[in-house]
Amino acid sequence: MDKLKELHPLVIGDLTIPIPIVQGGMGVQVSTASLVAAVAECGAAGTIASVGLGYGRKENDTDFVRASREGLREQMRLARSATKGVVGVNVLGALSNYEDLAQTAVEEKADFLASGAGLPLDLPGFTAGTSTKLIPIVSSARALALIMKVWKKRYDRLPDAVIVEGPLAGGHLGFKPEVLSEARPNVLQQAVAEVVKLCDETAAGREIPVIAAGGIFCGKDIAEFLRLGARGVQIATRFVATHECAVSKEFKQMYLDAKEEDILIIHSPVGMPGRALRTKLVERSLRGESTPIRCGYRCLKTCNPKEAPYCIAQALFSAVRGDIDNSIVFAGHNVFRVKEIVSVKQLIDSLVAETKAALAQ
Repeated sequence: MDKLKELHPLVIGDLTIPIPIVQGGMGVQVSTASLVAAVAECGAAGTIASVGLGYGRKENDTDFVRASREGLREQMRLARSATKGVVGVNVLGALSNYEDLAQTAVEEKADFLASGAGLPLDLPGFTAGTSTKLIPIVSSARALALIMKVWKKRYDRLPDAVIVEGPLAGGHLGFKPEVLSEARPNVLQQAVAEVVKLCDETAAGREIPVIAAGGIFCGKDIAEFLRLGARGVQIATRFVATHECAVSKEFKQMYLDAKEEDILIIHSPVGMPGRALRTKLVERSLRGESTPIRCGYRCLKTCNPKEAPYCIAQALFSAVRGDIDNSIVFAGHNVFRVKEIVSVKQLIDSLVAETKAALAQ
């Protein structure tokens, strides 16, 4: 591929994102309307994380599905009232109310649906006849090939774009623990190159843009993946350290104080490995101690409340509220490089300037 010298918009069908950066969906209640709207207003793409938006509502314990649905509606409408930019929704495939949230996002006219934590094989069925773009999140070309095969057979359509997430991302990860612990180099670079090739071969005359994600921290990183054929990048961790992110000051301070040795791979009750910062809850879990769970709705398909060492949704919500001792604080591999809280505009402006400088070299 010719060496890029300019930063181009991310074009997904008839949807144009002027700055080719997608803010990653972070739950529980990390990437909500205040952050998402600020990102979209700067010309990048904001993503609301649909998981756990019912927490804090009275009806969450009695009608979890309704509380989650209304929480998503509220966040979408708040974001839409604050920006005319691109606003999408992330829906985890592991959620028990996955279908309801996907349909709600479409009803609220989300510009795109990003979906991972499992293969989103049924996703096109929720968006037929709408303009909402479908963006599966995968960790390999093999996973994408299966999604493409099923979507083509069942729905006669292909993804509108693809997010390729590597092992340096925060939160739940689609890799085996041994891959994460070995810290193999260039895993994401190889996966992006393979997915770009697959999309070029399968797209049947139209472009399926590839978006690289996982551990991308600065403009130099962005330029590297653009040169590999990606059309954009997804960044999550750095957006937590912004004024507009509505999490607690204690949550943000964890990021500022983080050292490399504070970053751990945990085994989540979801049944997947995850990257998180060391907290007292994490330490108790590592010692084999359990925190009693009272759960009447089972928000995750793969969670067994009777056997889970703690409630992952409650632990993530505790971080947002500032109860760090009883929380799980997800973060990407490069969180230790975060040194200050800035505005979303400052962050995006600096990333754009760094990327342009790297592309010009």
